[in-house]
Amino acid sequence: MMITISTFYVFTAIDPSQLITEKAWLLEIMKQHHILGTILLAHEGLNATICGEDAPLTECIAAIKARYDCDFRQTLSAHESYPFHKAKVRIKPTLVKLGAEIHDATHVGTYLSPREWNELLEQEDVVLLDTRNVYETHLGTFKGAIDPNTRKFNHLPAYTLEHLAHAKDKKLATFCTGGIRCEKYTAWLKEQGFTQVYHLEGGILRYLHEIPEEESLWEGSCYVFDDRVAVKHGHAVDREASNCPNCGHTLTAKDLTSEHYVHGVRCRHCDSYPPSNYDLLEPQTVSH
Repeated sequence: MMITISTFYVFTAIDPSQLITEKAWLLEIMKQHHILGTILLAHEGLNATICGEDAPLTECIAAIKARYDCDFRQTLSAHESYPFHKAKVRIKPTLVKLGAEIHDATHVGTYLSPREWNELLEQEDVVLLDTRNVYETHLGTFKGAIDPNTRKFNHLPAYTLEHLAHAKDKKLATFCTGGIRCEKYTAWLKEQGFTQVYHLEGGILRYLHEIPEEESLWEGSCYVFDDRVAVKHGHAVDREASNCPNCGHTLTAKDLTSEHYVHGVRCRHCDSYPPSNYDLLEPQTVSH
């Protein structure tokens, strides 16, 4: 039996005084439909990666849309087993923590479909930025992308002001796992005076789902925040990717051959990236 995985986010106003009530409702609807996974809940909306059998998952998603009177596009994939072990709803002050003030979060960059994304990247003088953290970019990224080597998403604004000021009048293309981080980041970029800001709609996950490997500009695999660890084109699981049980950093097959690697104990990243120094396994989501 295959399990369907749904990744989605939606910005919709939720009364802060009702968040506990909404958490209880979401947990109950997940329980009724035997859905596992994580939903982040904030006054600004929902950010989720959940999974279950196809029909019950469809019913659960429909109930969520009706509850919040909203619509959203999902990125769907399939797996041979449940990549989550529990149903969780976490109340957060914000869906993603940028660490910088945004006056108008709706004034975001220009969305590009996966095919439009390929067309943009073929143009000259495009600055391509990976907005994800270092343990994610370690497994893969788009060819030619700038890796800011950030350990937390809220480090990105400082990096931008220091290293990307020259790109304010250039085409700046941003991407993340499922799209939600770029929603916040591109809104902030525009307020900082960046004039041509783009982001990949649906993120890397939709790109890997829609673009055939032979037409792809992606290199490596994409880190996801569940038991699969990472996926490749068509959302096939990257069986060679893993996490260090000590520091949580991602590991490739090459990492396992390092002299600093001790199975089940430590890896070559442990000294440089202790868990407290980055957003370890925090569902941003795989949407997100």
